[in-house]
Parts: sequence; structure tokens; C-alpha cells
Amino acid sequence: MVEPKVELKSISLFRATPAQIKETRRRRWPHLGGTLSLAEYITRDEEMDVLEHAKEGKMITWVLAPREDPMTLDFMCACRTYKRASLVAYPPFSPSETNLVHETTSYGVAAVFTPPSKRGRGYAGHMMRLLHWVIASRDNLPEFPEAWGTPPEKVADAGGGLFSVLWSDVGEEFYRSAGPVGEGDGWEKRGPVSTVWEVGREEGDDKGWKWLTQEQLKNLWDHDAGLIRKELENMLVENELCELGRPTALVTCLPTNGVAAFQIPRATYGSNFSMAGGFWGVQSLNNPDTYASWSVEMQTSPPTLIVTRLWASEDTFPELIARIKQAARRSGIRKVEVWNLRVGLRNVAEKTGGRTFIRSEHLPQIMWYGPGTTKNVEWVHNEKFCWC
Repeated sequence: MVEPKVELKSISLFRATPAQIKETRRRRWPHLGGTLSLAEYITRDEEMDVLEHAKEGKMITWVLAPREDPMTLDFMCACRTYKRASLVAYPPFSPSETNLVHETTSYGVAAVFTPPSKRGRGYAGHMMRLLHWVIASRDNLPEFPEAWGTPPEKVADAGGGLFSVLWSDVGEEFYRSAGPVGEGDGWEKRGPVSTVWEVGREEGDDKGWKWLTQEQLKNLWDHDAGLIRKELENMLVENELCELGRPTALVTCLPTNGVAAFQIPRATYGSNFSMAGGFWGVQSLNNPDTYASWSVEMQTSPPTLIVTRLWASEDTFPELIARIKQAARRSGIRKVEVWNLRVGLRNVAEKTGGRTFIRSEHLPQIMWYGPGTTKNVEWVHNEKFCWC
């Protein structure tokens, strides 16, 4: 039975109730549950909800529902947002000065889903347009369209975002068209670049390297965040690290507060898989600023080791990737993948057997709410660690 389409002004975006959150999971399970039973799928999400990256209001589920019945279980569609500590750098007027770096808030957007019975009516697109109004500072948004009624109510724990990011599996245009006042000016695609290596059979030497467990990785993220900030301060906007020429701002999410750590339990939940030795990262003892962390992609056959965070120079990268391939080999994994290596490292990667290509899935897209336009904003460290 086809449901009638409702007027946009009669629906709005609301923070989901506990019952609505459970209903979103029931709806997604047949399509995204994989080998998990419904109970396992719901339990997995509930366990992820209390991890550091999501707890204390950082994760919010949103539903598009009738204004007159916002708590209904017959809502149109839903999504999730993750509030994240981030950095923004503004290039100075003088090339002799460092960039001005500030702490800021961003949001990761995930789990966008409309049940088949409600598709084809524009609900998901409207939900994404309204989402800007609950995660961004409204001072940075244009006038709310009269045809949509009144703006969504402000929600505790939400708002104040300077930018938001997502990873699309439905192409670029759907999210690109979902701007805060209508068609266009939504999330723009950035760097859907992967580099992959076949692991091979070579076994290297561990000497000079420290293997890292999940617990040991926790100590790495604060160090990593410090390096990221220092890099943003000193990054020359004209150099190869910037793909946009001279951007008006450079932004990045940070791996702290459980953001990078979340990638491991999310990927391995419900499986018997474990990395050899329980190691999920590696760091050079001679150069502690050379390191990497990883997770696994269990949906591919065979599984892929996917690097979540990587820091290396052109000189140290070959040994680092050799150690990563070594970790994969010891765990029975045949392929390694890295997202969005900077240009200098891509050239080195090719010499180590890496193959770089443009992905057609998991497309990174960004929306900027600050001064200027999204197209002039550089997303630095657009890597797997901040995926959601």
C-alpha cells in the first residue's frame, strides 16, 4: 500500500526517544545486519552507544516525524550524529606567520535510513536539509525557508558545529543537494582515494618497532592530536598537503575521545577475529612520530586490514608499510588499504607495490558552516579513523 506524501511544513526533525531508537535498529537490521541476528544487532549498537566516542550526549539519533506526533514509531526516516572535538586553522595574511589554530566542534553523520515503504517521497533529503539546523550554529545559516514551517527545536548536546562530515554509499549528489535552504550547497565530496597493497610472503624484522595493543593505542591519541595541531599551525597552504591551492580554512577531526578507538570494536563485533598478538598498531622506537593504527574490514572476502591513522615521512614510510603488511600476514589477511595518503606518500607507496585509485563507495563529504564556502575549505587527515 502506497502512503500519501505529506507536506514538508507538517514534519520536522526531532531527537529520537528510546523507543524510536530501537525502532530505527529494527528497520536497518534486514538491510545492514549481515550475519547478526536482530537481537545481536540491537545489542551491538547498544554497546557501541556507551563507548567514549558516543556517551554523554555525543551521539544523537534523529527522526523525521510529524510535528503533531513527534514520538510516533511510524516516523519517516532517521539518522545519527556524533559530536567531535576538532581543529580549524585560518591562514594568515603574511606568509611569515603561522596559521591561527582554534579548537572547534564538528559532527559526523551516519546511519541515514528510510524504510522501503516510505522511500521516493523526498523524506531523507528533507531530513538532511533540516539536520544542518540542529548541528550548526544558526548564526552561520541563512534564513529558514518559510515553506518548511518553523525550524527544528534546539536540542541539548547539539549545535555549534563549524563543519560536518559523512561517508556516502549512494553517490555524491544525494548529499550534495541537501543544503540548509533547499537544493544544492550541501555536503561536497573530498578525496575518495584508496591505496592498496597485496601482503605477499616476505617476513620482515621487528627490531626498532613497538607493536601496540588497543590499550596502548590510547596513549598514542593525545600525542597524535598534538602533532596534528602543530602541523596545522605550520602547514603552508601553497604546498602539496593542500589540494585546493590556497584554502580559506583547514579543518580536521581529532582521534581523541574514543573517535579512533571506536573503529576496532565496531569492525570486529560478533566475530571471532583477532589480530595476531592482539596488536592494532605499530610505532617506531627510533622515531616515535612514525606510527600507524588499523582496523579490519570483515565484510570483504577475504578480510582487509584498513589503516585508520598513519603518520610518516617519505623516508620512514617504506618501513612502516612493511610492518603493517607484516601484521596483516601474521593475522591471515591478504590485503592492506589506506585512505587518502598525501601526494608525497602516494609516490612512495607506488614504489612499495601500492596501487592508488578513486573509490566509488564510502565517499567522504564535508559541509562547512563558517565564513566563505565549502569548496574553499581543506579537510586535512581525511582518513578512516574518523569514519562513522
